[in-house]
Amino acid sequence: IGKKVQAIYLWWHKPVIDKELLQSLPNLKVIANSGVGMDHLDLKLVASFGVKMANAPRAVSSTTADTGMALLLASARRLVEVHNISISPSVEYYEADILGVKVTGATLGIIGMGSIGYKIALRAKAFEMNILYHNRTQRKVQEEQAVGATYCKKIDSLLQQADFVMLVVSLTPQTHKLIGRRELELMKPTATLINISRGAVVDQEALVAALQTGVIGAAALDVTSPEPLPRDHPLLKLKNVIITPHMGIKTDKATYMITEEAVENILAALSGLPLPSEVLPN
Repeated sequence: IGKKVQAIYLWWHKPVIDKELLQSLPNLKVIANSGVGMDHLDLKLVASFGVKMANAPRAVSSTTADTGMALLLASARRLVEVHNISISPSVEYYEADILGVKVTGATLGIIGMGSIGYKIALRAKAFEMNILYHNRTQRKVQEEQAVGATYCKKIDSLLQQADFVMLVVSLTPQTHKLIGRRELELMKPTATLINISRGAVVDQEALVAALQTGVIGAAALDVTSPEPLPRDHPLLKLKNVIITPHMGIKTDKATYMITEEAVENILAALSGLPLPSEVLPN
């Protein structure tokens, strides 16, 4: 049926798009992705076959921002740790010195101020946080003022000041291991790193060492590399780490909206119209 296929809807990176598949689909016009990240696709290869590509940024931005704030709050108040204490059969009384980190008035550094990063800033403003951000381009003044965000041209400045650092960037050759040993050592020893982008944006070996030695205080990760981690991975054994299974977009409404957005892009491509969420190769 290869000649009949004109569109592919990718769900959770399936099917794998490689040269062999593209060669077998001579009438393919569009690939629509169920999410924002496109790092699982060779964009230049796909484009060389004359195939257009689209993602679903509108559908996932709010729910991913919710996940980022949920991880921040859960880590700050040690929710997983204290939940396990609360349900432990051996507990007879609660310790009084299990202290979390105050979020109100703390400084949040957002690395990547696209649509998701901006929605995180909106949520953080409601928690009365001080907001710094680093991005390839500075937001408009009125957008900064709306959330009370301050632009940091250099990532180092953000890392040195932030109590919480939230990673919201796409995985590209430029952002691969963006946060490594040097960057972690710039952070406060009490700071928390939150990653809702891609696991490979962080040097995981450097992160493990930083968490074990007190270079930073904690980490909350919705993404790792690989996913899932091997069951003997040291990140799984640390009390100051929360890991969730790449659930950023996983709500009932978001899943429905992702499919709607994908269909919208597919229908546009098949009709020869501009794609609402077209992604171009770099």
